[in-house]
Amino acid sequence: MVTTCKLTVNEGDPIENESMFRSIVGALQYVVITRPDIAFSVNKVCQYMHKPLDTHFKAIKRILRYLRGTLDYGLQFTRNSKLLLEGYSDASWGSDIDDRRSTSGFCVFFGGNPISWSSRKQKVVSRSTAEAEYRSLAHVTAEIAWIRSLLTELGIEVRSKSLVWCDSSAAIAVANNPVMHSKFKHVELDLFFVREKVVNGLLQVGHVSGQEQVADVLTKPLSAGQFEKFRKKLRVIPMESRDI
Repeated sequence: MVTTCKLTVNEGDPIENESMFRSIVGALQYVVITRPDIAFSVNKVCQYMHKPLDTHFKAIKRILRYLRGTLDYGLQFTRNSKLLLEGYSDASWGSDIDDRRSTSGFCVFFGGNPISWSSRKQKVVSRSTAEAEYRSLAHVTAEIAWIRSLLTELGIEVRSKSLVWCDSSAAIAVANNPVMHSKFKHVELDLFFVREKVVNGLLQVGHVSGQEQVADVLTKPLSAGQFEKFRKKLRVIPMESRDI
């Protein structure tokens, strides 16, 4: 999705075949299972399923054109002796034009390979960037906790701490600080959930620069250069570039 694309429920004309729109978007949701590079765009158009407009239909046609031009792209998985479980968490504060809710995005890697990713609008309005980032941090923490449990059931022991990379210094400080901060009292559940994992030695929250924040591609439209950079970091590459 291009950076100039600003979808809203108010701008555009009704379309005749709403069922076709919903059918295409439903199919795209399946494509996201193996193409994390379109997760943000697909999540965005999913928000207009109830009353799609022509501007929304143009957006899904752009996604389809992109997929047609990258049919040979797919996820690359490589062997790695280090079974490190790490995640990247990011949020785009107040990015929705209609209700000013923020967008959360995360991706989880196991042994350097992407195994889980998500892009979704937060359920409530965040009053600050740090609050939006912390809610996203709680999302990826829950996902990592579930993955660790699944790996244990499969007989795969992950001895090292899981790492979560965030580009918000404020969110990191709150996650690692045992003192409750007054500005975060309204997100107490998320706060204590993340802290519990940190205190128990299951999780470590670290800082990553915005230029290296892979989850950025899951929260907002990016320039072509940035998009291609993070797409590669998500291990979505053309078949001809893979070592066979």
